[in-house]
Amino acid sequence: MTTTTTEPTTGSTEPAGEATPARKRRSGGGGLGSYVLIRFLLIFPTIFILVTTVFFLMRATGDPITAALGGRLPADQLAERIREAGYDRPLFAQYLDYLGNLLQGDFGTTLSDRRPVSEVLTTFGAATLELSVYALIVAFIIGIPLGMIAAYFRDRTPDALLRVFAILCYATPVFFAGLLLKLIFSVWLDWLPVAGRASTIAEIQLQSVDNPTGIALIDAIQTGNGEVVSDVLQHAILPSIALGLLTAGVFLRLVRTNVIGTLGTGYVEAARSRGVAESRLLRKHAYRPALIPIITVIGLQIALLLVGAVLTETTFEWRGLGFQLSQYLQARDFVAVQGIVALLAVIVAVTNFIVDVIAALIDPRVRY
Repeated sequence: MTTTTTEPTTGSTEPAGEATPARKRRSGGGGLGSYVLIRFLLIFPTIFILVTTVFFLMRATGDPITAALGGRLPADQLAERIREAGYDRPLFAQYLDYLGNLLQGDFGTTLSDRRPVSEVLTTFGAATLELSVYALIVAFIIGIPLGMIAAYFRDRTPDALLRVFAILCYATPVFFAGLLLKLIFSVWLDWLPVAGRASTIAEIQLQSVDNPTGIALIDAIQTGNGEVVSDVLQHAILPSIALGLLTAGVFLRLVRTNVIGTLGTGYVEAARSRGVAESRLLRKHAYRPALIPIITVIGLQIALLLVGAVLTETTFEWRGLGFQLSQYLQARDFVAVQGIVALLAVIVAVTNFIVDVIAALIDPRVRY
């Protein structure tokens, strides 16, 4: 008896000249490398558009000298200041000079207190960074667990209450939430400080640090004094909660929606049919996929936190870029405002790039 053997077919029915999508991805076309490169290149037009828009909006009411000092100086002194600063030249020439200075790292000099804008950015930028990190931690701690709880109790009373809570979080103005927190925890209960980044005694010890970073918690740790560390953390609680709730509501809704979607997928249904408990399905199968959309929107939330920091820092007298921006706006110091907004534009653009790369590494579907 003869045995007929059939060789396995390893070829493809596709024409030889055509590459499959998988082969294209392996060869680099449309893959992670090109995606990262495109996202990186998009940083520059984004910053350019924002900086240009701010420049011309600031000039819509005239030159910065007149806007800041008009009515407070005699006409001849005002004209002399305008000429010295070069604001009597054509607007486009001023714009080109401004871009050239930015490329060299020169953000100009403030009009109200005659300080280099770069010094303002380095002095107060660390405080805003610190507050934003605290707020993001609060958003994660509150938004992600509550979103999973809402998904677990879908369409029941806890879910309804948590959805209302989420709406209140991102619909309530930051300054109102801050004032309410101050009223309850500082005035009525007297548990936490009402304003500032540290008490006067702690501030004196922070200034004695040899290599200050501008981040109060790190500098407090460098002092080696536990009371100073505790004081700094107590001052950070209320502004962090006020700003963090703004983003926690967004995270709560995102996690709830995506966990519900994941719980309805085929592999979760298969696990459920094998008798796996719902709580285990939630922890083991639905948790990680629900975090992917959180990562993809963190970049947008950073921008939201920086915007909210202006009102939060003003409400709690947290001396960061937001607080200084409000002061310079009141003084109509457009040079300082331009410098701060330019830095914020760079932070937002770079943060979005980093978040997009992380999202692409986690989820291969994130590609152009």
